[in-house]
Amino acid sequence: MDRIEHVFVLGIDPGLTRCGFGVVEGSFSDVERFRAVRAGVIETDAADPVERRLGQLFIDLSALYDAVGADAVVVERVFYQRNARTAIPVAQASGVAVALAGARGLPVRQFTAQQVKLAVTGYGAADKQQVQGMVARLCGLLEVPQPADAADALALAITYFTTERTELRQGGITS
Repeated sequence: MDRIEHVFVLGIDPGLTRCGFGVVEGSFSDVERFRAVRAGVIETDAADPVERRLGQLFIDLSALYDAVGADAVVVERVFYQRNARTAIPVAQASGVAVALAGARGLPVRQFTAQQVKLAVTGYGAADKQQVQGMVARLCGLLEVPQPADAADALALAITYFTTERTELRQGGITS
């Protein structure tokens, strides 16, 4: 990705029942200046069959991607789940988000929850409240974004910037 001054990154906290999203504007030169542009959740009805829910998620995410015009997409990586019943729908929602970005030619990064915690708070074992508080602070918000899925998605987008900056300083390959 060419380095332009202001970049819009769409973070996706995947889930089949509640899929969080957050758009952050930032740059690769300004270390801690971010602007939360938009955040929220896409919800599907748990009573519907999975194919209908994934189809609805596809439609809603497509509309979101078209509306926000992001330069890159970040999706939380399903790293470990104790319960396969929760991991499978999260992985399915993640696949929809990644495929839509790929179809649009957008670069995609995936980070685990621990990587997000480390990038946003400097501590890989931070709790949700610490991460959400830092998201508010870094984006200059007076309150923690609600619901939590939206705040998590904003944290993913912030992680994109911090990771890209680190890789640039180290001369590493970036997305």
